[in-house]
Amino acid sequence: MHAARYSSFGPAHEVVELVEVPEPAAPGAGEVLLEIERSSINPADLLSFEGRYGAVPPKLPVWAGGEAVARVLQTGEGVTHLKVGDRVLALLAARGNWRPRTIAPAARLFALPDTNLDQLAMLGVNPPTAWLMLHEFVKLSPGDWVIQNAGNSAVGQSVIQFSKKLGWRTISVVRQSNQIEPLRKLGADVVLVDGPDLAQRVLEATNGIRPRLGIDAVAGESTRRLAQSLADGSPVVNYGLLSGQPCAVDASDVVFRGIVLRGFWLASWFATAPLAAQHALYQQLGKMISEGSFRIEVEAVYPLAKIRDALAHAARPSRGGKVLVAPSA
Repeated sequence: MHAARYSSFGPAHEVVELVEVPEPAAPGAGEVLLEIERSSINPADLLSFEGRYGAVPPKLPVWAGGEAVARVLQTGEGVTHLKVGDRVLALLAARGNWRPRTIAPAARLFALPDTNLDQLAMLGVNPPTAWLMLHEFVKLSPGDWVIQNAGNSAVGQSVIQFSKKLGWRTISVVRQSNQIEPLRKLGADVVLVDGPDLAQRVLEATNGIRPRLGIDAVAGESTRRLAQSLADGSPVVNYGLLSGQPCAVDASDVVFRGIVLRGFWLASWFATAPLAAQHALYQQLGKMISEGSFRIEVEAVYPLAKIRDALAHAARPSRGGKVLVAPSA
């Protein structure tokens, strides 16, 4: 079978390579054999190929592919909470899921609802990131406003749908006007194209009410504009660097208005949150998918053999949905 990896840093579609690897052996005690059915290509994957994800670039070569949904093919000795046929989230800190089959420790895995495969493939990273950023930094009340950039991203779509369900109102900032209507249909209250006068247009759209939470995937000047739009004492939570620039916040907003810049990384939450809390969150999100109350748009699904095309597609700036990989197809 083939697996994806990279031996040098650069644009993902240029440096990715498919290499022949042996089939995994039978699972040992406490392990399961998984068939990787779908994997989502996230910005973190693209940044990893460029050596720009995390505090320290990984040591080359690196096996590629993080977030995935997989089917249990075989269980090892002592595994009683999973059975053959269960679907599970495969989240590997060291990546390596862009391959048809793999061995994984069973202790941190749990059975998912048997629902839409593509939606489950995107459950691992973006929805919990959105949910936790909405809950961990400020206590929002019904009717409060949340402002975010990259509103058409998977996290952005999640923020819109979760906020709608919880009674909060959203301002989603996008780069192009053709992204406005799809987000309105999804439930966004206000959608604005980014620009230097964003803070003024936010006040006009909300009748003078400033948002109490800013969610930033872009960094650079976009962080500054979110901060300028917020109510005094509110946090801007940065979780991405799509611009490639450092976060910018005016000193006057920090000193005189108490604006706070915070960071969020899902891996840090995994490192500290009890396993029961992790399972509970994913079960809740999985139930919402099953009920049809939450979904993320999918633009394309590629077989592993076309991983270069998949990565080039995922890097396009004006996508309307996620790009997925089907390693076992």
